[in-house]
Amino acid sequence: MTETNVFPDTVLRTERLLLRPFTPDDAHDTWASCADPETQRWLPLPRPYTRKDATAWCTTGSHALRESGDGIHFAVAGPDDGRLLGTVGLKRTDWRVRTSEAGYWVAPWVRGRGVATEATRALAAWLLSDQGFQRLELRAATGNIASQRVAVKAGLRREGVLRNAGFVHTGRVDLVVFSLVPGDLAAAPVKAHG
Repeated sequence: MTETNVFPDTVLRTERLLLRPFTPDDAHDTWASCADPETQRWLPLPRPYTRKDATAWCTTGSHALRESGDGIHFAVAGPDDGRLLGTVGLKRTDWRVRTSEAGYWVAPWVRGRGVATEATRALAAWLLSDQGFQRLELRAATGNIASQRVAVKAGLRREGVLRNAGFVHTGRVDLVVFSLVPGDLAAAPVKAHG
């Protein structure tokens, strides 16, 4: 019998954010965020995104990613009121070569406030330092300038473009690839508190 590699059930804290597992209480804000036209523009989520979709994500889907070993997804919340502000997570984890791909979305009511950048920095520090991974990758559609800005502000380096590598509701898109490796953290350390 082989043991499946999984990330530990974890809570991370930054100066302004709490990164924690999703709960059923996050379903309404998840629905409002994922049904938002800008979120729908760049992510191939169900369309229309229903309350049932949100509940399924918050209660089973997000947790199943961790349990399967594919990744882990954190609800990004305010530390005081616990309200959902977005998500940041890992997917396509390769345990043998110690790489994973980051992704995120931010609730419309907090866009432009650095939430995705701060959450991505915390996730990167946790993955590369605490979990001993060797590479964090992030992919963003060439037209998704806001997501590309988050990647750069979070310290990731732009590597190039994967042609016709992504899918959104309007069809195929090229993806810009960004990465972060442990040596990058030493040059510009980021903090996450577990």
